[in-house]
Amino acid sequence: MTEPTQLAASRPLLRWLNSQAALMLVVTTLLWGCNAVAARLAVGQVSPMMLTTARWSVACIALWFVARGAVAAHGATLRRHWRYLTVMGVSGFTAFNALFYAAAHHTTAANIAIIQGVIPVLVLLGGALLHLRVTGRQLAGVAVTLAGIAVVASHGQWRALAALDFNIGDVWMVLASLLYAGYTLGLRRRPAVPPLVFFAAVAGVAALSSLPLLAAEVAAGRFFMPTPLGWALVLFVGLLPSFLAQVLFIRAVELIGPARAGVFLNLTPVFGPLLAVPLLGEPLAPYHVLALVLVLGGIWIAEHARAR
Repeated sequence: MTEPTQLAASRPLLRWLNSQAALMLVVTTLLWGCNAVAARLAVGQVSPMMLTTARWSVACIALWFVARGAVAAHGATLRRHWRYLTVMGVSGFTAFNALFYAAAHHTTAANIAIIQGVIPVLVLLGGALLHLRVTGRQLAGVAVTLAGIAVVASHGQWRALAALDFNIGDVWMVLASLLYAGYTLGLRRRPAVPPLVFFAAVAGVAALSSLPLLAAEVAAGRFFMPTPLGWALVLFVGLLPSFLAQVLFIRAVELIGPARAGVFLNLTPVFGPLLAVPLLGEPLAPYHVLALVLVLGGIWIAEHARAR
């Protein structure tokens, strides 16, 4: 079969894939769950700030091939909103990932993924603080989910919870989740550009704003050249959880809307622990199961209330 014939034969499959929002969202959340596993694998293989900088640099290179024309076409709009784009890139991408990868040096991939699952209800809570319409049932969902995070942070030990004796990695993940919730709320003010153009601009900001963190890591003597596995992880997180997952998510939102797409994000705290057990050999303790039930249950309560 000649190359043009092969391309023609593949077009129906590509068109079918391009219309499968649910499949795209499952792949997206699976890749984001893999990111927690990659963060743990990166310990000792690539320093956290190097991983943060390289992740967004790789994503920007990939975006240059697919979005450079569209970015140039909307350059004037992006320049007018440079302050907004800077805040979004620094908070939602740079700071979030720096805390995410630093947390992996102190806590497990299962904890990272479960705590990350609190983002939807933090968005809901932030909406309440911004005087957006929030019901009592939604706030009940927030409370249940936060209880799940407390179980994770205390490792199921109520004495640790009472003494506020938390793992620093878990604390950093909570802070990272707060930043990403703020980023999500900030999307309401996104400039009128295509989603892929917005993502490319924010990723560019993230790549640039992570350079001071990398310089600080070098100055502190914590930087080291990545190992072969470290470079492989850099390519993985840059091309898959960063670039491909975001592109798939953007396309899925275009197909079914943000509300329906947002429900699939609840799969991330499920995939993370399920992958961590076979790939990292992490134990799945009873408190992980309890926390997961509380997190997903709280999200379900909040989402069901919003749907009603």
